[in-house]
Amino acid sequence: MIDWGNCQRILGVSFTNEALLKQAFVHSSYLNENPDFLLPSNERLEFLGDAVLDFVAAEKLYNEFPELSEGELTAIRASLVCRQTLAKAAFSLKLGNRLLLGRGEEVSGGRKKQGNQANSIEALIGAIYLDQGLPKAKEFILRQLEPHLKKIKQGEISPNYKALLQEFIQSEKHSPPTYHLMKATGPDHEKQFTVSVLVEDKVLGQGTGKNKKAAELEAAKSAWRKLQVKEALPTSIPGLAKDK
Repeated sequence: MIDWGNCQRILGVSFTNEALLKQAFVHSSYLNENPDFLLPSNERLEFLGDAVLDFVAAEKLYNEFPELSEGELTAIRASLVCRQTLAKAAFSLKLGNRLLLGRGEEVSGGRKKQGNQANSIEALIGAIYLDQGLPKAKEFILRQLEPHLKKIKQGEISPNYKALLQEFIQSEKHSPPTYHLMKATGPDHEKQFTVSVLVEDKVLGQGTGKNKKAAELEAAKSAWRKLQVKEALPTSIPGLAKDK
């Protein structure tokens, strides 16, 4: 049994409607195996929480970094609210322990999956917003983001090249970049993935990594460096660590 009272104490939030808190932890796989369960999945709360999170992060960065441009703020926000950052915050709050999962998702390690962890904290933000309003949701969000904001101020977080590239490409009125897996080599335990990033069928960069996401980031970095030379783009983003 989940101790929802203890959960609220850890979160620092006292819910008026405890059903919203519980819903934030209902994975769709649980409903597939328990169709008579009274609460819906956390997906709609996740959608709402994602929007609230983006707003609060944007407002905070707007006030903290008055000297930065729109594109620079976008890049920093992308680093601040990425899946990895959210999953770390969820892990520190032990949100995975409270997820309601189907048996298959449970067996496959669903409680520790980065996606499930990040989704749970976004759903929780949505639940707090509906139950307590924006001020309480903002307080909760900033409490979770504070360690990462500190790293940004100290220049310890690297630029999000995918966000930078997309922002620039869209500002030039082109279609968003797309990423294509070119090849995967090596044995299963140490595969290397090669990905190309394209804009309107033109290859801008290519990267290799231990997984598709890492390869996409390398491809975006390669494309950004080429554009730096061609378009005289900034070589670094204030507030973020300089790339090695």
